[in-house]
Amino acid sequence: MRNTYDLPPAVDGAPAPPPMTPGGARDRILDAAYELFLQRGIRDVGIAELISRAGVAKATFYAHFTSKDELVLAYLERCHQDMTVEAIITETLRRTEHPTGRLLAIFDVLDGWFREDDFQACAFISTMLEVGPAHPVGIASIEYLAQVRAFMRTLAVEAGLEQPDILARSCHILTKGSIISAVEGDREAAVIAKRMAASLIRDHGGDRATLNSQSQAAVFNQ
Repeated sequence: MRNTYDLPPAVDGAPAPPPMTPGGARDRILDAAYELFLQRGIRDVGIAELISRAGVAKATFYAHFTSKDELVLAYLERCHQDMTVEAIITETLRRTEHPTGRLLAIFDVLDGWFREDDFQACAFISTMLEVGPAHPVGIASIEYLAQVRAFMRTLAVEAGLEQPDILARSCHILTKGSIISAVEGDREAAVIAKRMAASLIRDHGGDRATLNSQSQAAVFNQ
């Protein structure tokens, strides 16, 4: 299929289609990267394939992204907005106002994600494992993941829990582990991780009655 910006001038007096705007070309490149990187990872997808899928010239590609790494960073930013970090935090905040309840609601949000028919692994975890933690793209992935841990720490402080740093790290380990388990096919991973998180919260000074009420409220507000 030919794209509008590849078509020759119209004939018989009909107006030619408008040329593609630079912003449109960038979006097409990013759309292609989003689709291909999610399906197959970073290293398996070459620039030639990205150019072909986006339907742009090589010069147009490099006018928007000077390297593949730069494109991957833009892809991760879109994932941050659309799929994972921002989406998880926003949905968690919507479900309950209680900080302890929000710590547990994170796992309810993950549970809903894991049960989607088109569920795919977290782009940040997949990318970091693929390129390594020392690569600039791996570093960016770790920084995005750290935002979830920082969110958890804030909730732990607001809830008055003991050792909020350790609790946040522990719960963050549970979220990442449950994502990998879900990729392996365990769709109950977030449910199990939530029970473990509740136990951790009790160990850090959380009140059992509050935990029980907030756990029920988080489920009710899904």
